[in-house]
Amino acid sequence: MRAVLMGPPGAGKGTQAKVLSHDAGVPQVATGDILRLAREQGTPLGRQAQSYMDSGALVPDSVVIGLIEQRLREPDAAAGFLLDGFPRTVPQAEALDALLGTLSRPLQDVLLLQVAEDVIVGRLSGRRTCPSCGRAYHVESDPPPANGRCGTCGTEIVTRPDDRPETVQARLRVYAESTAPLREYYGAQGILRQIDGLGTVEEVTARMQAALRR
Repeated sequence: MRAVLMGPPGAGKGTQAKVLSHDAGVPQVATGDILRLAREQGTPLGRQAQSYMDSGALVPDSVVIGLIEQRLREPDAAAGFLLDGFPRTVPQAEALDALLGTLSRPLQDVLLLQVAEDVIVGRLSGRRTCPSCGRAYHVESDPPPANGRCGTCGTEIVTRPDDRPETVQARLRVYAESTAPLREYYGAQGILRQIDGLGTVEEVTARMQAALRR
């Protein structure tokens, strides 16, 4: 498997990426994870990324691509990889294609999880999180204790700023603006697979695996 997993915030990308990468025996490569690891290890690219993050600036595409190249050259990625959350723009997609060309390992599939906006707003705006231990709840599917405190550590449950309805809608607008061109970009290459993201985790996984087999 050499694939990219795309989808709006709240579509379930992280969950599906873990399942698919495990089943295929390839690493899940998430840019957030490799950025954190590079910073912790103090690599040259990690220090470079840290300097941008400390100043509040976005990490340049060239640095992110460099980190992805380092990750894909590791032995466990020799049999393939699943990129989670990258690329987000056409320039990033072009840079990724150039990198994979130098590695002689072009993309085979781009999986696009599709979930209606109202469903995503309901999913994310109903989420409640413990700021201490990170445990997540949902007001409908997994409600927090009646006293409003985490059942694991007792800390008061909060709604993260990113999960407020108005913030979720703003994030979805940004996603739609950046993803529409990517849909055309990968559609023109004939590797885009659009997947219905509604249903249980198992149902969505089955659709994605069927799309990969096709």
